[in-house]
Order: sequence, then C-alpha cells, then structure tokens
Amino acid sequence: MTVNPVSSLDFTEPSTAGFRTEQVVVGDVRIPVLRGGPRNSAEAVVFVHGNPGAGSDWLDLMRPVAEFSQVIAPDMPGFGGAEKRADQDYTLAGYARHLGGLIDALGLTRVHLVAHDFGGPWSLTWAAAHPDRVASVTLVNTGVMLDYTWHRVAKIWRVPVVGEIFQRIAPRRFVREMLAHDNPGLHPDWVARIANHLQPWGTRRAVLRLYRTTTSAMMEALVEPLRASDLPCLVVWGPQDVYLPAVQAQRQREPFPSAQIHTIPDAGHWSFLERPDMVAPLVLAHLRSHHSTARTRPESSPSHRNEQP
Repeated sequence: MTVNPVSSLDFTEPSTAGFRTEQVVVGDVRIPVLRGGPRNSAEAVVFVHGNPGAGSDWLDLMRPVAEFSQVIAPDMPGFGGAEKRADQDYTLAGYARHLGGLIDALGLTRVHLVAHDFGGPWSLTWAAAHPDRVASVTLVNTGVMLDYTWHRVAKIWRVPVVGEIFQRIAPRRFVREMLAHDNPGLHPDWVARIANHLQPWGTRRAVLRLYRTTTSAMMEALVEPLRASDLPCLVVWGPQDVYLPAVQAQRQREPFPSAQIHTIPDAGHWSFLERPDMVAPLVLAHLRSHHSTARTRPESSPSHRNEQP
C-alpha cells in the first residue's frame, strides 16, 4: 500500500486516475460524485467534505482506501461542482436528507462515514436516524459540536445584512490570506484551492443559510440517538484548529462512548491535508477493522499518536 503525503514542503496535485466522476440527481439537485474501488458490493466508504470543500479534497486518502473498498466522495449542494440554486435546502436537515438520498440512489446498505468540518454534522444527522446502516464513523476535526462558540468569521456570516456584505466584497486574495494566516501548516497550493472553493456566489449564499440555520439544540439532539448505538468511531483532531477547538475532540465520547481519539501534533483544521503521513494510517486501520471485505486486519497505532484521557 502506498500513501502519498502532502507536506508543507512538497505539494502533489491529487490525481483522479482510477476514479470516475458521475453526475447524480438527488431529489432535484444535481451533484458530481467521485467514485473508485470495487463496485461489487453495497458497502462503501463515503467521504463528506465541509465548508469550504469539495469531494476531490479527499483524493489522496481515498486512493489507499479504494484498494479494499468502494469509495465515494460527493460535492455537496452549493459546493464544488454541485448545483447552487437559490431555491435549494441549505439547512442541516436538508444536507442530511441529501446525503441519505445519495446513499439510497447508489444502492448502498452499509456505509462508513468519513467527515470533515460541516460534513460531520451533515453525516451524523443522517447517521442518528439510520444507525443500522452505519458500519463506522471517522471524524476529522469535526463531530457533534457541544457548547460550541462560533469562530470569528462564522459570527460575521450569521449576522443578516452584515454577512451578505462580507460575502459580496471579500476578494479572493483576502480569503486566501486569511486561510493562510489561520492554517500555517497548510501548503500554499492547498490554501489557494480551498480559497477557490469559496469564490462562487452560490457557495457563499449556501454558507450564509447553513450557518444561520444551524443551532446548538440541533447538535444536542444528536447525542442520545448516537450514544444508544455507540457506533465504532475514530476521532482525529489537529489541536491547532482555530475554528473548531481541540476540546471538542474529547466531547465526542458523549455521542460515541467507545470512540478512539487521536491528536495530530502541530496540525490544524485540515489535519488530513497537513499531516497525511499520520492521519492516513489511523483512518485506514479503523476502516479495515470494520470493513466486511478488508483483506487484512489493522496494525496497532503508535502510542504517541493516541490520546487516551
């Protein structure tokens, strides 16, 4: 197995070789979906990006997973190449329904959810209602955000009128410089790609609606349904995250009592892009241990990567 790390010193453009992009309509929203790996099973690993993001952000991690599993990474509504119409549902419940609709449309009955940022609340809202279809959960700097205080940019987005003005006037250079400042461990080429995700007005509008309609009560409502199932869960967190504080990693034991929690030294919000050399082995081991057709069992993770409070 080969994992191609992207470090702060060396950037390799993620290759789509071996993957195909399919246009899928869920409800009345068309989205592109990256697919790879064997398709002779109704089991798949579903990678769910957050804000700002796109399915292709996961390519370097999808590649080794595709050696033993079907892998799927959609561009969620309003993001990447997905439709961004004004009449779409950009609420937490809307994204969860869309994800569930995609899973149904692809004929999947057993899924492993791998999520980052808002992909966590989207996928966990669906998982709380369909725990029997979830084989495992992997949370990368995300989860059920409990007693969470919005970060500084989110606070701007959540204010009517002010948020619209900010989204309308914020130039590409400003967004790029802000991301670079907040994420010093992220390669400049990744900073540019992620900043580019936020350029379309349709994406900026979706972000405003999503952040304004998401409440702490929605997060709290997920705890008991998920706790009752105690799904196999891996939590990976970059402690330098300025958007989602590392204390949230430990809070994931409330919805996932048996969660394995790992912190990635010196990594921030995009820990899977900043330190793939550390994140990928953890994710692969977790997925292999719960995948019905994985060819080998996981190796034990080095103790220095594992935080056991």
